[in-house]
Amino acid sequence: MCQTIVHRGPDDEGVYVQGPIGLGMRRLSIIDLSGGRQPIHNEDQSVWVVFNGEIYNFPELRSELESRGHYFYTQSDTEVIVHLYEEMGADCVQKLRGMFAIALYDKKRESLLLARDRLGKKPLHYTVHHGRIFFGSEIKAILAVSPELAEIDHDGVLQYLYFGYIADPLTAFREIHKLPPGCLLQFRDGKIDVRQYWDVPSFGTHAPATEEELLQELERRLAEAVRIRLISDVPLGALLSGGVDSSIVVALMARASSAPVKTFSIGFRNEQFDETKYARKVADRFGTDHHELIVDPDIEQTLSFLTGMLEEPFGDSSMLPTYHVCQIARKYVTVALSGDGGDELFAGYDRYAIAMNRHETWVPQGFAELYRRHVHPALPSGTYGRNRIWNASLSTRDRYLDDVSYLPALHRERPVFSHAFLEKAAHLRNPLKPFQDYYDNAPASDVLSRLMYLDIKTYLAGDILTKVDRMSMATSLEVRVPLLDHVLVEWAATMPVEWKFRNGRRKYILKKLAERIGIPADVLHRPKQGFQLPLVDWMRHELKDNFLAILLEPRTLQRGYFKPESVRRLIKEHTTQRRNRSGILWRILILELWHRNFLEAGKFAVRPAYDAAGEVSLQPAGVAPARLSP
Repeated sequence: MCQTIVHRGPDDEGVYVQGPIGLGMRRLSIIDLSGGRQPIHNEDQSVWVVFNGEIYNFPELRSELESRGHYFYTQSDTEVIVHLYEEMGADCVQKLRGMFAIALYDKKRESLLLARDRLGKKPLHYTVHHGRIFFGSEIKAILAVSPELAEIDHDGVLQYLYFGYIADPLTAFREIHKLPPGCLLQFRDGKIDVRQYWDVPSFGTHAPATEEELLQELERRLAEAVRIRLISDVPLGALLSGGVDSSIVVALMARASSAPVKTFSIGFRNEQFDETKYARKVADRFGTDHHELIVDPDIEQTLSFLTGMLEEPFGDSSMLPTYHVCQIARKYVTVALSGDGGDELFAGYDRYAIAMNRHETWVPQGFAELYRRHVHPALPSGTYGRNRIWNASLSTRDRYLDDVSYLPALHRERPVFSHAFLEKAAHLRNPLKPFQDYYDNAPASDVLSRLMYLDIKTYLAGDILTKVDRMSMATSLEVRVPLLDHVLVEWAATMPVEWKFRNGRRKYILKKLAERIGIPADVLHRPKQGFQLPLVDWMRHELKDNFLAILLEPRTLQRGYFKPESVRRLIKEHTTQRRNRSGILWRILILELWHRNFLEAGKFAVRPAYDAAGEVSLQPAGVAPARLSP
């Protein structure tokens, strides 16, 4: 199991096996390089823990625990977990400030505790199989010992095809689950108990007296979140995109550092998608040791590698530039800070502005239902205004979900999916239902805060943080996310929404802070870009002959997910420039490459091998998983 995740921890391996328990850990050494080897135990060796992540408040916790008589034998952050557990049991996670996936064994109680951090920065998967629980940071560790569990979950695949990712607790495999962010799992006597220990607090409950008061508090809290993430015994830097969020993080790092901050950016030859000039301006402004690379990526080679590395289909195309910038950074540092999370926390996405504008459009419910049920199906595809009226007929919640999903065609146009696939995905016939529930149950009264809560619970954990974790760990780089410090998140949630979104201006208060700390004006006030890729053009040119041809091969069409004529239609519409179908074609392509490069290649089954220097290397064992239906 450890050998499947060597990329996550190339520096060391530790194993504890006794009686009913086996704990394993691959370590990327960050703190206490020589003495922090896991698994780590308490004084009488009755509590053992393996842990992936970082606990940023461990120095304070250690001092408190030592003052109460606990003895420490390492200098690592991991050891505070076992001693906190001795005092608080499972509730010890409430004291931890950081990112973590924890597995802790209590020998006296013969129980196992699994815990995942509040926002989902670190992954944790598990399954209960024949009375035993298997768990790991990545699914391939579980499949290494139980390849028969590689049975596809059609509900998860359907959700992927709609949103480009599979949200917690589903995975691509029927019997394997993600532990949701902010949750604990306790396993004892063959039974599991999952409970939530944290959630975003109620939105908009604290009103500051003035804008100046709010700015000062925001600066203090964000500076602290950055400062505590600079603890490291190895080289540290920042991923600098040239956007507002990463620029603020770099500015605050520069303020807290005695030496120039190492920053890393990548760009593309297509200027429309290149942000390096903005990153360079920020680097110059704060005197960083800046490294950038203009990449002309080998799309075929990179996609083949990443779809073999990922255990689930993952449709966010920005994983490619994320992977490349992590590759560059890893040449110089072991830890990097990023600016992820600012959009969900401070209303930064363009789609929020669109949703708020459309929120003003109201269609009587009776007419809306009449149109969707009777009028829309009768109108020929391509009728002017047909889809726009459909979208306008939805509630604010469903209109937003319709906008962010990639397959509204299931409702509005000729169906893409085969009847057999939809029958197998019967449990999730409405892929929007889990997302609708988050919106309906959000601890907020206004529409925008409900949308931000929905994205924090789904898109942030399922897409953004999954991408950051997998792409950074594929290069053995640790990425820390100060904007998602849970103390900062709790405070920002209580901020009234008008400080985040004012008169159509997104990230209002965050950009005010950026101005105050010296972020260049043209970085602040340019259109939001992000790590975009030219998928529309790629699907008509670079990827047309090789990758789109894959979608028409009998091997692909016989998977049974789609109606073959629908796939042909989508390709024809896109390549003839009648319609932009790049989003759904990309997701179908990734799904097929995942089948070929992960499932059929047996990437999760490995055997130990040793190179000439005696170091462990990985070789696929070539064991094909069972039941690769459909």
